[in-house]
Amino acid sequence: MRIQVRRTGGFAGIERHAEVDTSGRPDAHEWQALAEKALAAGRGVRPIGVPDGFSYEITVDGKTVYAADPRLTEEQRKLISRVLKEGA
Repeated sequence: MRIQVRRTGGFAGIERHAEVDTSGRPDAHEWQALAEKALAAGRGVRPIGVPDGFSYEITVDGKTVYAADPRLTEEQRKLISRVLKEGA
């Protein structure tokens, strides 16, 4: 499974992008479960966020959804955090 996260916005407007390929990882099933929940709660169009907040584009195996602060689900927040940390 290939998971990509693109973060835009924020006070400085700096874009950040990272990806993780879970194939062959011993924790791949954890990533898959988290990604499925994050996708299910995402939107098909970019939501309107708050001033200086972050907006996210989450892509899992070619399927893309959008989310924005402060209305992230717990699963979205966790997935975004893990991908940006491990995929950097």
